[in-house]
Amino acid sequence: MIGETDNKNKNESRKVAALLLVLILLLGAAVLLLLPMLSELITTQLSPGIDLKGAAVISFFVTTFIMVLFAVASGDGLLGEIQFILGSFFLFFVIIWLLVAWIF
Repeated sequence: MIGETDNKNKNESRKVAALLLVLILLLGAAVLLLLPMLSELITTQLSPGIDLKGAAVISFFVTTFIMVLFAVASGDGLLGEIQFILGSFFLFFVIIWLLVAWIF
């Protein structure tokens, strides 16, 4: 009885893994097909104002300031919140970077 349920679980896991692999491959193919259109969109929409390099510098300093402010305000200090700060730094950086490049 245990062997049958174990085999069913293995088969189901293999089916789910194969389906996920196919979905990941399809997503990768879609991204590859969209790259020329996305690069054109990025150059036309983001280049009239501040370029991406300038926006990245501004975003780095703004994000660093915000993360230090959050660490001080959290009360646990920098070491107690480092796992959250590292993850949120990159998320904040990308969002602020693209918003600065888009708006200005």
